[in-house]
Amino acid sequence: MMTPDFGTILTAMVTPFHQDLTVDYAGVERLAGWLLENGSDGLVVAGTTGESPTLTDDEKLELLRVVIAAAGDKAPVIAGTGTYDTRHSIELTRAAERCGADAALVVTPYYNKPPERGLIEHFRAVAAATDLPVLVYNIPGRSGVNLSSSAIATLAEVENIVAVKQANADLDELDRLCAIEGFGVYAGDNELLVDVLRRGGRGGVLVASHVVGRQMAEIAHLMRAGDEAAALAIDDSLRPLYRALTVTTNPIPVKAALDLLGRGVGGCRLPLVEADERERDVVAAALRELGLL
Repeated sequence: MMTPDFGTILTAMVTPFHQDLTVDYAGVERLAGWLLENGSDGLVVAGTTGESPTLTDDEKLELLRVVIAAAGDKAPVIAGTGTYDTRHSIELTRAAERCGADAALVVTPYYNKPPERGLIEHFRAVAAATDLPVLVYNIPGRSGVNLSSSAIATLAEVENIVAVKQANADLDELDRLCAIEGFGVYAGDNELLVDVLRRGGRGGVLVASHVVGRQMAEIAHLMRAGDEAAALAIDDSLRPLYRALTVTTNPIPVKAALDLLGRGVGGCRLPLVEADERERDVVAAALRELGLL
């Protein structure tokens, strides 16, 4: 399978909730449309930023249907289907395929901390169960395990494992990933976008693009046009926002940012909570610095 072109700026969507914390599907549709009008090439549904641990399977699949309908033929929609249980991950991936997802994003199993050979077999099993392109999501800061570049290279030999979302700031590892022929590499952190593009990677699966999607799309455009100095100038201007969006656990700060910008998406389901006054002030200061408030 050739690596599909999912675009450069893929937004890992938050999940809008009503006041009672039921899913606001009308808000999901509005947010999807707004993101696609403001720099996003594609959308990722029910990932960590979408509060996947507290969504039921039925909610994840209905979210996916709503976003697919909102995107139409304008953009790819990628379903977050990974869990720490291979059987459950297979079930979700197959269900996402039936819903019409363009690809599956499968996170490294978390909490049970499998050895690397178990991680490899997990991804092989999920990929074997679907015709969808599969993106591996390596995020050691949340999962407690790191998938090495050599393990990812092994997985890249599987026909429908086509890319990695790399949320590991080790640039030597990033060099090795970007050297895998025909394999897509996406930044898994806002701060890594330029590093990935500099090495010929595809782009990023990002959170800040909820707020500055157009600017991040311009960074990518400038990098590909060979104007790295101009791209870095924009990226440097966004660094305070990147930092503010990590003032506490994602997606708490980005939901606060959207609320401050008048695009309220509701609170977070426990055990996550809404931003407190200090956290909200940090986010507001970053937005003011960019002239967004």
